[in-house]
Amino acid sequence: MPPPVTLRELAIALAERELGKPYVWGGNDPISGFDCSGFFVEIGKATGRLPRTGDWGAAQLATMFPATSTLRPGVLVFYNRGTPPKIGHVEMVYAVYGDTVLTIGASGGGSSTTTREAAIAQDAYVKVRPIVPGYVKAVDPFPS
Repeated sequence: MPPPVTLRELAIALAERELGKPYVWGGNDPISGFDCSGFFVEIGKATGRLPRTGDWGAAQLATMFPATSTLRPGVLVFYNRGTPPKIGHVEMVYAVYGDTVLTIGASGGGSSTTTREAAIAQDAYVKVRPIVPGYVKAVDPFPS
Protein backbone atom coordinates (compact mmCIF):
# COMPACT_ATOMS: atom_id res chain seq x y z
CA MET A 1 0.00 0.00 0.00
CA PRO A 2 1.40 3.45 -0.88
CA PRO A 3 2.09 5.85 1.98
CA PRO A 4 -0.69 8.31 2.89
CA VAL A 5 -0.54 11.59 0.96
CA THR A 6 -3.31 13.56 2.67
CA LEU A 7 -4.15 14.13 6.32
CA ARG A 8 -7.39 12.21 5.72
CA GLU A 9 -5.44 9.19 4.45
CA LEU A 10 -2.96 9.50 7.31
CA ALA A 11 -5.84 9.51 9.83
CA ILE A 12 -7.20 6.27 8.37
CA ALA A 13 -3.73 4.67 8.37
CA LEU A 14 -3.20 5.67 12.01
CA ALA A 15 -6.64 4.35 12.98
CA GLU A 16 -5.91 1.00 11.31
CA ARG A 17 -2.81 0.59 13.47
CA GLU A 18 -5.00 0.61 16.58
CA LEU A 19 -7.40 -2.14 15.50
CA GLY A 20 -7.82 -4.67 18.27
CA LYS A 21 -6.64 -2.38 21.08
CA PRO A 22 -8.88 -2.57 24.15
CA TYR A 23 -11.68 -0.13 24.91
CA VAL A 24 -10.95 1.44 28.29
CA TRP A 25 -13.23 4.14 29.76
CA GLY A 26 -11.29 7.43 29.77
CA GLY A 27 -8.47 5.82 27.79
CA ASN A 28 -6.49 7.88 25.32
CA ASP A 29 -3.39 5.89 24.47
CA PRO A 30 -2.43 2.76 22.56
CA ILE A 31 -0.75 1.14 25.55
CA SER A 32 -3.61 1.08 28.06
CA GLY A 33 -6.48 1.47 25.58
CA PHE A 34 -8.93 3.99 24.19
CA ASP A 35 -12.46 5.12 24.76
CA CYS A 36 -14.41 6.50 21.79
CA SER A 37 -13.28 10.11 22.04
CA GLY A 38 -9.75 9.27 23.22
CA PHE A 39 -9.31 7.24 20.03
CA PHE A 40 -9.97 10.24 17.78
CA VAL A 41 -8.20 12.72 20.08
CA GLU A 42 -4.95 10.82 19.49
CA ILE A 43 -5.56 10.71 15.72
CA GLY A 44 -6.48 14.40 15.74
CA LYS A 45 -3.29 15.30 17.58
CA ALA A 46 -1.14 13.13 15.29
CA THR A 47 -2.58 14.79 12.18
CA GLY A 48 -2.43 18.32 13.59
CA ARG A 49 -6.21 18.74 13.65
CA LEU A 50 -6.15 19.08 17.45
CA PRO A 51 -3.59 20.80 19.69
CA ARG A 52 -0.77 18.63 21.05
CA THR A 53 -2.16 18.92 24.57
CA GLY A 54 -5.73 18.68 25.79
CA ASP A 55 -8.51 16.15 26.06
CA TRP A 56 -12.01 16.39 24.63
CA GLY A 57 -15.11 14.27 24.93
CA ALA A 58 -17.44 13.35 22.10
CA ALA A 59 -19.78 16.31 22.73
CA GLN A 60 -16.86 18.75 22.55
CA LEU A 61 -15.43 17.17 19.40
CA ALA A 62 -18.83 17.55 17.72
CA THR A 63 -18.49 21.34 17.96
CA MET A 64 -14.86 21.68 16.85
CA PHE A 65 -15.14 20.95 13.12
CA PRO A 66 -17.52 21.86 10.28
CA ALA A 67 -20.73 19.83 9.98
CA THR A 68 -21.10 17.75 6.83
CA SER A 69 -23.72 15.60 5.16
CA THR A 70 -21.12 13.71 3.11
CA LEU A 71 -19.91 10.51 4.72
CA ARG A 72 -16.38 9.77 3.58
CA PRO A 73 -13.29 8.38 5.30
CA GLY A 74 -12.15 10.57 8.17
CA VAL A 75 -15.57 12.10 8.91
CA LEU A 76 -16.64 11.80 12.55
CA VAL A 77 -20.17 10.60 13.31
CA PHE A 78 -21.79 11.22 16.68
CA TYR A 79 -24.54 9.42 18.58
CA ASN A 80 -26.79 10.46 21.45
CA ARG A 81 -26.63 8.57 24.73
CA GLY A 82 -28.51 8.82 28.00
CA THR A 83 -31.63 10.58 29.22
CA PRO A 84 -32.04 13.32 28.24
CA PRO A 85 -30.22 12.47 25.02
CA LYS A 86 -26.85 14.13 24.54
CA ILE A 87 -23.88 13.38 22.33
CA GLY A 88 -22.03 10.58 24.06
CA HIS A 89 -20.32 8.48 21.39
CA VAL A 90 -18.14 9.12 18.34
CA GLU A 91 -16.78 6.93 15.55
CA MET A 92 -14.82 7.77 12.39
CA VAL A 93 -15.92 6.78 8.89
CA TYR A 94 -13.41 4.19 7.70
CA ALA A 95 -14.61 3.31 4.21
CA VAL A 96 -17.61 3.67 1.91
CA TYR A 97 -18.59 0.90 -0.50
CA GLY A 98 -21.69 1.98 -2.40
CA ASP A 99 -24.47 2.10 0.21
CA THR A 100 -22.32 0.45 2.88
CA VAL A 101 -20.55 2.81 5.26
CA LEU A 102 -18.02 1.33 7.67
CA THR A 103 -16.80 3.10 10.79
CA ILE A 104 -13.76 2.54 12.96
CA GLY A 105 -13.72 3.32 16.64
CA ALA A 106 -13.37 2.17 20.21
CA SER A 107 -16.70 0.66 21.20
CA GLY A 108 -18.48 -2.04 23.13
CA GLY A 109 -17.65 -0.77 26.59
CA GLY A 110 -18.83 1.82 29.04
CA SER A 111 -18.03 3.41 32.36
CA SER A 112 -17.46 -0.03 33.95
CA THR A 113 -14.84 -0.94 31.33
CA THR A 114 -11.75 0.19 33.19
CA THR A 115 -9.36 -2.73 32.66
CA ARG A 116 -8.13 -4.92 29.82
CA GLU A 117 -9.90 -7.84 31.48
CA ALA A 118 -13.21 -5.96 31.50
CA ALA A 119 -12.72 -5.06 27.83
CA ILE A 120 -12.18 -8.72 26.97
CA ALA A 121 -15.26 -9.78 28.92
CA GLN A 122 -17.39 -7.11 27.20
CA ASP A 123 -16.01 -7.59 23.65
CA ALA A 124 -14.91 -3.95 23.79
CA TYR A 125 -12.08 -2.87 21.51
CA VAL A 126 -11.14 -0.76 18.48
CA LYS A 127 -13.08 -2.33 15.62
CA VAL A 128 -14.53 -1.76 12.15
CA ARG A 129 -18.29 -2.18 11.82
CA PRO A 130 -21.11 -0.98 9.56
CA ILE A 131 -22.35 2.43 10.60
CA VAL A 132 -25.11 2.37 13.20
CA PRO A 133 -28.26 4.10 11.92
CA GLY A 134 -29.35 7.12 13.90
CA TYR A 135 -26.20 9.18 14.18
CA VAL A 136 -27.12 12.74 15.09
CA LYS A 137 -24.25 14.73 13.62
CA ALA A 138 -21.32 14.33 11.27
CA VAL A 139 -18.30 16.65 11.11
CA ASP A 140 -15.28 16.72 8.83
CA PRO A 141 -11.99 17.48 10.59
CA PHE A 142 -9.96 17.16 7.37
CA PRO A 143 -10.15 19.97 4.83
CA SER A 144 -10.51 18.87 1.24
